[in-house]
Amino acid sequence: MNAKPKPPLSARGAALRMLGDVLGEEPRLLADLRDAPWLGPMAPADRARALRLATETLRGLERCDRLLSNHLKKMPPLEVQNILRLGTCELAHGAAAHGVVNDLVQATGRLPRQGHMKGLVNAVLRKMAEEAPTQWSRLRAPRLPDWLRGPLAEAYGKERILGFEAAHAQGAPLDLTPRDPARAAEWAERLNGKLLPTGSIRLEAGQQVSALEGFAEGAWWIQDAAAAMPVRILAPKPGEKILDLCAAPGGKTLQLAAAGAEVTALDLSANRLKRLEENLQRTGLSAQVLAGDALEHEGLYDAIVLDAPCSATGTIRRHPDLPLVRDGAEIGDLIGLQEAMLGHALSLLKPGGRLVFCTCSLIPDEGECHVDEALALNQELVVDRAALDLPGVDPAWITEEGGLRLTPDLWPQDGGMDGFYMACLRKG
Repeated sequence: MNAKPKPPLSARGAALRMLGDVLGEEPRLLADLRDAPWLGPMAPADRARALRLATETLRGLERCDRLLSNHLKKMPPLEVQNILRLGTCELAHGAAAHGVVNDLVQATGRLPRQGHMKGLVNAVLRKMAEEAPTQWSRLRAPRLPDWLRGPLAEAYGKERILGFEAAHAQGAPLDLTPRDPARAAEWAERLNGKLLPTGSIRLEAGQQVSALEGFAEGAWWIQDAAAAMPVRILAPKPGEKILDLCAAPGGKTLQLAAAGAEVTALDLSANRLKRLEENLQRTGLSAQVLAGDALEHEGLYDAIVLDAPCSATGTIRRHPDLPLVRDGAEIGDLIGLQEAMLGHALSLLKPGGRLVFCTCSLIPDEGECHVDEALALNQELVVDRAALDLPGVDPAWITEEGGLRLTPDLWPQDGGMDGFYMACLRKG
C-alpha cells in the first residue's frame, strides 16, 4: 500500500525551513532555494509569502535577537531560535498575535528534539506581542558585518554607510521595466505605481507578481531601477548585433531584444537560462540563448553588455541573507575573473563598438578600478561620458573616470535603489 504524499508546507513552515538553510551549519542563499523540490507542491501565493517572511526575518535579524535577548538567559537551539525570530518579526510588523503565537507554538511541538520548549516559545512570543510593535523601530538599523562594513566605510565614509544600512533595513520595492518604454506612464497608472525619472515603474513590495495586470501578456518584467540603467546607457539600436554576457536572469536581454537588436544571450548556467527563456516566451521577444563560458566565446559584435559575476553587495536591501551567508573570502577570485572577462569582452568588440561594463557591487575594486585599468592598458579605449546624459541621472553620481556609481541610499524618499557601477567604453 502506497504511503500518502505529505501535504505541502504552510507559508510559515516553509519560511522556517528557509531560515534553517540560510543560518545553519552549511549556509545557503535564499536564491538557491527557489527551485527546492519541497516548495513545488505549495500554492504560488504561499510560496511568495514564505519567501517574504524569511526575507523580512533575515533583514531584521539583529533587531529580533536584541528584543529576544531581554527575555532569554541564553539562546535556544537554532530551530527554536528561528521560530522566535520569525514570530518576533511578524509581531513587530503588525501580524495578529493570536494566530502567530498559536501557530508557532504548534510548530515547536512538532520538533523531534525541542518539542518540550513549547512553553518557552509561548511565553516569549506573548511578551513580543506586547513589546515588538513599539520597540522595533527604536532599534538601530541592522549593521553590516565587519568584513564588508570596514572596506565600504573606507571607500565612502562612515556617514554614508549609515545611509546604506538604513536603506537595507527598509527593504526594496518592486520595480518593473516596460517592454515598450513609450507606455511606461500608462502602465504605471494601470498598476497604481510610480514612474521613476529613469523610466522604471515602482510598485509596493509584497505583491504576487504573476497576478498583476500585464504579467501574462509580457508587458513588463521585474528589474530593479538600477539594474535597468546599463542597457539604457548602451542605447541599443534596431538591427545591431549585441552580446549580453552573463545574461541570466535576463532583464538586460529583454531590454536589448525589445529595442530591436539582434541579441546573443550567453550564460554559464543552463539552469538559470531556463528562466530567461521563459521570460522571452512570455514577452514575445527573441534572442539566441547560449549556455557557455564567457571566456571561451568567439565572435564580433557592435555592442556588448558585461554584467560580470561579483560580490552582489549592492543587492543587500533585497537579499539580506547575502552578508549572513558569505564572508568576503571569494571577492579576490571574483576580481580576477572580472578583469579576465572585461579583457576578453573587449576582444569581441568591433572597431567603433561600445561595451557597458557593470557590476551590482558596492566595492570599488569590482567597478571603478577595472575601468581605470582597462583605460591604462588600451590606448584605443575611451569612456563615453555622453552616454550618461539620460533622464534621472544626477551628475553627482558620475565618477572621476566617467562611470556611474549608484548606491542604496540614493532616492531615499522613493525607496532607494540597488548599488551598481557601470561605464560605457568605446573602442577606437
